[in-house]
Formats: sequence, C-alpha cells, structure tokens
Amino acid sequence: AALPGMERTTVLITGCSSGIGLGLAARLAADAARRFQVYATMRDLAKGERLLERLGGCCPDTLELLQLDVTDPCSLAAAAQQVQGQQLDVLVCNAGVGLMGPLETCSEQAMKTLFDVNLFGAVRTIQAFLPAMKSRRAGRIIVSSSIGGLQGLPFNAVYCASKFAVEGLCESLAIVLRPFNIHLTLVECGPVHTSFLANLQRPDPEGSEMR
Repeated sequence: AALPGMERTTVLITGCSSGIGLGLAARLAADAARRFQVYATMRDLAKGERLLERLGGCCPDTLELLQLDVTDPCSLAAAAQQVQGQQLDVLVCNAGVGLMGPLETCSEQAMKTLFDVNLFGAVRTIQAFLPAMKSRRAGRIIVSSSIGGLQGLPFNAVYCASKFAVEGLCESLAIVLRPFNIHLTLVECGPVHTSFLANLQRPDPEGSEMR
C-alpha cells in the first residue's frame, strides 16, 4: 500500500479506448491505495467515455486522458511533451489492430496499416519515451504481443507476421536496455474477451475468393 507522501508510479498506456488497455487503465486508476498516476491514451478522445463509465462516470485525480495516435509522429511528440517533467516509470505499448482472412484477400493497404500500428506504432512509441528513461537509468516497458507472435495461426498470416516482428524487436531491445536499468516485458496473450475480434479488419465475406 502507498504510504502518505509516497510518490505514485507513473504509467502511460496506449490503446485505452477498449479491451486490455481500457481494463488496465481502469484497474490502476481505481487502485485503493492510490499507488498509480495513469496517462490513458487513445487515438479518439471521444471514446474515453467508456473508460470513465468503468470508473463510475468521473475522472479521478489518478487518471488523465491524452490523445495519442501511434501512427502519427506529431501526436506522439505532443503526448511526450505533455508528460514532460513527470517521471514516467512504466510505458505500456498496447495499441494494436487485427486482420483476418486468406492471404490472397488481404489488400496491400490493409497490410501496411496493420504493420504501421502493430510494429511501427510500437517502435515510434518506444522511441518517444525511451530517451528520458535512459537518462534517468530507470523504467519498465511492457508490450502487448500475442500467442500469434510465437506461432502462426490460420487466416492470421499478416497479423502473426507483425507480432513476430514485435517479438524480434523487443528481444533485441531487452538486452541493450538492461545496463540502463530499463526492463522490457512482452505479454503474449491468447484469446481475451474484448472487442478486438469484433474490430478485426476482414475481407468481404461475399467475395469470390472467400467462397
């Protein structure tokens, strides 16, 4: 439990409009001992209502909502500027999208969008906040990966490819960050009851390729 006068652990989480990000932000912000200061970020702040509903309709002083689009370097720079001066203890790279279907039905644009969020979004986010952690020689980075980053899953070839790439990125980073006292963790989730499946990009089920 937090003692009077104890500094809170500052946590920034991407992808908090739904699913794991929303659940984690709500859990930490509602901590009875008030041990955490949470920056819950999302691409569309209008979707923050779902998080506030989880917290009883109000925004506690342990929570701040921030706009952050991991595909937009300007958005990332603005978010990093807003938390400047705060000691960011934990960075949670959680934003992600899916793409399901036979490979030949996946458009190049859909595949590029998926990699832009799942891989390059994680890279950009880490790049934005890592220098301050290195300077302080302290921090923890948690990255949402997937069972699909460990083995290929049918009809998820492109999604799994993006998560395989995230695994290589993080395994490499974990080694070089240890001397800076920065710990990197991959969370390799299996199926989780969230809106992720409902939000999957899918090809037209009526298309001749699908039949």
